[in-house]
Amino acid sequence: MSNVKTSIEDVPLNSFHKKLAIYSAGGPFLDGYVLSIIGVVMIQIGAALNINAFWEGLIAASALIGVFFGGFVGGWFTDKFGRKVLYLVDLVAIIGFSVAQFWVESAMALFVWRLLIGVAVGADYPIATSLLAEFLPRKSRGPLLSSLIFMWLLGAAVAYAVGELMLRYGGPEAWRWVLASAIVPGVLFLMARAGTPESPRWLLSKGRKAEADAVIKKVYGPEYSVADLPEPESSKKLTVSSLFHSGYGKRMVFVTLFWTCAIIPLFAVYTFAPKVLQALKLEGDMASWGSVAITAFMALGCLLAVKLINVMGRRNMLIHSFLWSGLCLLLLGIFPDSSPTLVLALFVGYAITTGGAQVLEYVYPNELFPTEIRATANGLATSLSRIGTALGIYLVPVSLENFGVGGTMIFAAVICLIGALVAILMAPETGTQDLHQAASIDNLSEPQRSSRRQSAAR
Repeated sequence: MSNVKTSIEDVPLNSFHKKLAIYSAGGPFLDGYVLSIIGVVMIQIGAALNINAFWEGLIAASALIGVFFGGFVGGWFTDKFGRKVLYLVDLVAIIGFSVAQFWVESAMALFVWRLLIGVAVGADYPIATSLLAEFLPRKSRGPLLSSLIFMWLLGAAVAYAVGELMLRYGGPEAWRWVLASAIVPGVLFLMARAGTPESPRWLLSKGRKAEADAVIKKVYGPEYSVADLPEPESSKKLTVSSLFHSGYGKRMVFVTLFWTCAIIPLFAVYTFAPKVLQALKLEGDMASWGSVAITAFMALGCLLAVKLINVMGRRNMLIHSFLWSGLCLLLLGIFPDSSPTLVLALFVGYAITTGGAQVLEYVYPNELFPTEIRATANGLATSLSRIGTALGIYLVPVSLENFGVGGTMIFAAVICLIGALVAILMAPETGTQDLHQAASIDNLSEPQRSSRRQSAAR
């Protein structure tokens, strides 16, 4: 009988991995849910609490502001105190803050509770995705991490459905129940996450070898140990400051730039699709159904990206996603008066081709940084991406008014093409590497390092 065992990075996907992927999807799901649910009840809230336009805008943006702060803070806490503790605590916070909304009597109170909900939701991104990445085999890491984007879409869809039903049958105070309804998915995910083990990679980074070994044996079987995990027991001390200098500073710049370039055009198209389509001469039912079609094809594009991520590779997928989606938007900007059929086809083309960039937002931040600062980097990327989200939401109506739909689409196309340039210059290929190799600053697959070595060889 052979004594050679497969590295933990190469074991087949097992039931634990699949369950952990579902439990970790709670962050994106609740993000989509809580950010969308407020839009369902804003009219009722405005009437009940006598909210003016100023407070309406603040309340609508409150959870988004909270996510901005929660991402970085949650990531730092996760790297310092472990994935397991925060994995449960942040869901308890979401549940508690959601229930508190039920008794609000002022705009200020609602703003505060939704801000805190956003902080907790933002914290869950680095917690859940870091924990998942640190357990997954290399072949499944890309597909499963990238598939988390569907949970955001599902969370938003469930929020709209639940909200509309509760408003229809819940009476004049139904909006309170709608806001508090996040308690249901929060409790379900909390119950599912109970008993989840700590990441053995994090335990090793803290020098807790025996505990890491026990987790590995529990998850993979008694024949495995820390010797089968391609992760050093200890390494040089890395802190938050490591994200702003040396090789990891460059990686942070890359992740921030590509994520921002992906998300601004997305919100330019997705959030204001009906308005943009009407400006492009698609009116009435065609504009409404066009928005639905764009959403459906965006989901299809993400699904294709999940299926192709290991085939194309991360780097090629990101470059092609930005190039082709940018081309579609550029054509929309150059020919805004084209036939409705062509306009809709170009929008659909953008929706499908942007999928590659969107799903990599869940992959690259987890792969490019070592265990000691993985969650912090992920959280910082989450926070900074919210600046891009806010810019997208703010700039589109301003641009439509001042530059028209053609100028707006050209502006969005330029951002996509900048994203392509960033990918060409900075994107590494990590798909065939184990997590430790991908996170190493000496990763030789990075194009700039390869170029440097070739120059030195000459």
